[in-house]
Amino acid sequence: MAHRSLHDLLAEMAADAEVVDEVVRAARTESPEVARLPVDENRRHVAIVLAAGLASFDRPGGAGEQDYAAAADLGADRAAQGVPLAALLRGVQAGRSRAVEIAVGRGKAAGVPDGVMLAALVDFDRNTRALERQVIAGYHEAELELARTAHDSRARVLRRLLGGDTTAPSAEEVANAGLNPGGRYHCLLTDVGDPYQARVVERRLGATGGVFGLVEGRLAGLAPRLPTASALGDDVLMVASPAVPLAEVRGTHALCVMALPAAAGSRGLHAVADLAVETALAAQPGLAALLEGTLLNALTPGDPFHEQLVSTALAYLDHGRRLDQTAAALHVHANTVRYRLSRLGEITGTSLDPPDVRHTVNWWWALRTWRSG
Repeated sequence: MAHRSLHDLLAEMAADAEVVDEVVRAARTESPEVARLPVDENRRHVAIVLAAGLASFDRPGGAGEQDYAAAADLGADRAAQGVPLAALLRGVQAGRSRAVEIAVGRGKAAGVPDGVMLAALVDFDRNTRALERQVIAGYHEAELELARTAHDSRARVLRRLLGGDTTAPSAEEVANAGLNPGGRYHCLLTDVGDPYQARVVERRLGATGGVFGLVEGRLAGLAPRLPTASALGDDVLMVASPAVPLAEVRGTHALCVMALPAAAGSRGLHAVADLAVETALAAQPGLAALLEGTLLNALTPGDPFHEQLVSTALAYLDHGRRLDQTAAALHVHANTVRYRLSRLGEITGTSLDPPDVRHTVNWWWALRTWRSG
């Protein structure tokens, strides 16, 4: 009965999002290569392995065929995403250790006898190790399969051009990957991390004439042409750099990585230059909070009227301080816009005018920070 009680406690732990996040954090801290993957990918890994390990308590023979298949699939995904096996294992082991620490703490707090807890955790550790061996097996199998394909060869060249590997490919390797060593290419970066979805999106992008692959966990590519809206579809977010020589694509990829969060929540194609202000400001959260507190400390978060004033002011700045365009965008009369801006000035004790660049940027940054807080 006590063993079952501990199992229930651990099952609750596996379903606890905060615990999963703790285990994810441990894995990402220990392995920089794992940390470059999207957090959702790390969370998916932890959730599957924890759930499978716990489910195995109900089966005398340990983890089942379905659990092993899920673990092998995870290993295959990491191979397709270009995560080195040693880095994967560092993250896995750090995550497992953190999970055991949390389980011990919760078991003691629940009054589970030490002997029962030790026996259960030994079972849990044995089962998760067996699952991890399946992760490794799936990784090796996928690695061998990928090594046989031209696609993976191109993806490896792409990672060497864009990712953390500083060993630049030769001109021959570049040419064999389908790229012109003397050409100019747009760097394209999407929010797609799932290997299956990446293959689907990559096929849609064939008309760009580019080379695509998973780089640091996201579908990226180099293409001489930008994709059309219809080819990209309405389910993908992509940021794109201007076309540059191959010698410069590593730098433009880094800019795309920084700009991608600024477009989060939207879909479609975004030029990285159009996201320059949001990207630069997002890198300075301390200054954003300071500016917000200086200009908007008289506003009350959650107050519907104050939120309306902030939204109106942002629309006003986004439409070049044009009352008519702002009113049209908000579906109100121009006098309503004028009144709201006046009330904002009265409440905050300052004004959106004069319209010089620095004053406008300060206001725009403070308003966006306040609204997203």
